[in-house]
Amino acid sequence: MQSIRSCLTLPGSDGVVALRRWPEAGAPVLYVHGATFPSALSVGYRFAGRSWADDLNARGFDVWAFDFLGFGGSTRPRQMEAPAADVAPIGRTRDAACQIAAVVDEIRRERAGARVHIVAHSWGTMAAGRYAGDRADNVGRLVMFGPIGQRRVAGLPPADRIGAWRDVSVADQLKRFVEDVPPSHPPVLIEPDLAEWGPAYIATDPGAAGRDPPAVRIPNGPQADIIAAMTGELAYDPRRVVAPTMIVRGAWDSLCQNADAAWLIGALGATEKADVVIPEATHLMHLEHGREGLLAATGDWLARSPS
Repeated sequence: MQSIRSCLTLPGSDGVVALRRWPEAGAPVLYVHGATFPSALSVGYRFAGRSWADDLNARGFDVWAFDFLGFGGSTRPRQMEAPAADVAPIGRTRDAACQIAAVVDEIRRERAGARVHIVAHSWGTMAAGRYAGDRADNVGRLVMFGPIGQRRVAGLPPADRIGAWRDVSVADQLKRFVEDVPPSHPPVLIEPDLAEWGPAYIATDPGAAGRDPPAVRIPNGPQADIIAAMTGELAYDPRRVVAPTMIVRGAWDSLCQNADAAWLIGALGATEKADVVIPEATHLMHLEHGREGLLAATGDWLARSPS
């Protein structure tokens, strides 16, 4: 089913987030995107006419997604027009969790108070984890795709001093997307050169085409949170996350390695939890041929009976 696009004004703010919905009669599922690209380029992006949202919708789920402030179709904070170095990183986990709260409240109004399943990717798992810990009664099941755990890495810059925002080109994205694939292995991206995804990504920011090279301006709060997590300060307490939780990750995901997943599984407060590894896949598995394993694992987890 085609998605329905709408907007939601955040309580106590002039910020507006872009909402997308693939309606169906089943349980509501909210997708929470990661640090560098919005929902239309992730859960809503179609390969051969089929997106992850379409797959969940075909399984009977009422699928929702939104763009955090500063991304995609949502309001861009005024600080993103100031010199980056003059402002602290924008859009950190605390603020992002408040945006999730507003969206979940909207979904529950539409769905007569139903609990909402959450599927989150990468940095988005921190915002989703914080929300799930604060509002456990509102959350059904939780999927953490390529979650960021907690490490203690020396030599990283201070998280609060990396600037408010940064510009990301298609070349920047492609370099990041392929860096974890073994050099001898054929490409795993469905679009190896991002031939269609790349222009669609640039189109998510009205100012992108005027930069040299064309680049999308994104908030740096997510990157600051990832740096903080890598230096021992995770932005939420996993012990407070009690919803049934599945970690799903690619075998080549350098941001969620075996030790990271084991730490997070041990730290989560949930009694029902799982760690699923998809072979020959990376942190960007939803854009890769390995996405079929991701889609199947996610659909099966969300379809389980309440524990």
